Amino acid sequence: MTPGRPLTDQERLAWLRLARTPYVGPVTFFQLLHRYKSAAAALEALPELTRKSRSGRELVPPAQDAVERELAATERYGARVIASCEPGYPQLLKALDPPPPVLTALGNIDLASKPTVAIVGARNASAAGKKLARDIASDLGKAGFVIVSGLALGIDGEAHAASLKTGTIAVLGGAIDHIYPPQHHRLYAEIAANGLILSESHFGYRAKAQDFPRRNRIVTGLTRGVVVVEAAERSGSLISARMAGEQGREVMAVPGSPLDPRSAGTNRLIRQGATLVRHADDILEMLSSLPFVGMAADTTLYEGEPAKDLPEGLTDRVRQALSPSPIPIDEIARAAGATPAQCAAILMELELSGDAVTLPGGLASLAF
Repeated sequence: MTPGRPLTDQERLAWLRLARTPYVGPVTFFQLLHRYKSAAAALEALPELTRKSRSGRELVPPAQDAVERELAATERYGARVIASCEPGYPQLLKALDPPPPVLTALGNIDLASKPTVAIVGARNASAAGKKLARDIASDLGKAGFVIVSGLALGIDGEAHAASLKTGTIAVLGGAIDHIYPPQHHRLYAEIAANGLILSESHFGYRAKAQDFPRRNRIVTGLTRGVVVVEAAERSGSLISARMAGEQGREVMAVPGSPLDPRSAGTNRLIRQGATLVRHADDILEMLSSLPFVGMAADTTLYEGEPAKDLPEGLTDRVRQALSPSPIPIDEIARAAGATPAQCAAILMELELSGDAVTLPGGLASLAF
C-alpha cells in the first residue's frame, strides 16, 4: 500500500468508471479495490463477476468516452472531481466507513479542512427557528467554524446565507449543476463564488427522493457536530441526527415548544440524549470539551498483486454463515473458517450476485 496521491488521468478514468458502475456502491467499491488492488484491475474482473451472478445483474461500467465527457463537462463548469484517495479529499469524510469514492467540488475546497459544524432543520421553519439558525450560523462563523448544510429551504438556507462571509459548504442531492430547490439559485451562486458546493453524483444527474439520505450522510460526515433547529417527528433532519451518532459526531438540538409540531423531533432528540443547545456559546462549549485527536482517515492506495483465488468451498461456507440480520464480518469469517480478507472478498462477490448485503460498520447479512 502506498500513501494517497493525486491520480493520473488514466487512474482517474478507471476510478470514476468503477464508482459509476450500477450496483457498485461505496462498500462494494472499496471491497473491489481491496481485492484487485486497482480500479483498472477491478473493471477487468467485472465480466467474470457478472457471469457468476445468480441475480442476473449485469455489472457494466460506463464507457470510457462517457466518463471523459463527464470530466470535461465538470471542468467546463468550473468544478473538479476528487477521488477519496487524493490529498484534497476532506479528511473527516475520508474517515467514514466507507467514504464516497468520488466527490465533485465547486468552489474553495480548503474550507472542508477547517473546523466545521452542520446546521440542519425544518424546511417549513418558523420565523423564530429561522432567526435562531441565522444567529447560530453567524456566531459560529465568527468563532472560526465553517457551516455545512444541504441547501434545502428553511433552516438550511438560513444557515448558509448567514455564513457566506465566514465560510459555508452546501452538499447537494443531485449533480453539481443541479440547483435544487430552484428558489435557491441566487444562494447557490453566492456559495459557489464564496464557499464550497459538493456532490456525490455524476454531472447532469437530477436528484430523486432516495438520494437525500446519501447527501445527509455527507453533511454529517464533513463535521464534528450537528445542530438540529426545528424538526418534525418524521423529518429528514432526524435521519441526519441518527447518521451523525453512528459516525461518532456530536448531536445537538435546540428545544422548542411542545405545542409546535416542528419542534417534536428536536425535543425527542434531547430526550434520547442529544445535547440541548440554546445558542452558539452552548455549541462552542460542547465542541471545546471534545477531545480532538483527528479521525483515522485512510490515506493509502491499494497497489500490488491482486488477491489469490479463494479455496474451494469457502464461498459456500461464508454464504451458510450469513443471517437475515446484520452481523459483524469478523464473526462470519470465524464461522466459515476464513480470514477477514477472504471473507470480505467473498461477500463482495455475493453482494454483486444479489445473495448478500454489506453494510457500513463492518456488517453483512443475507439479501432479501
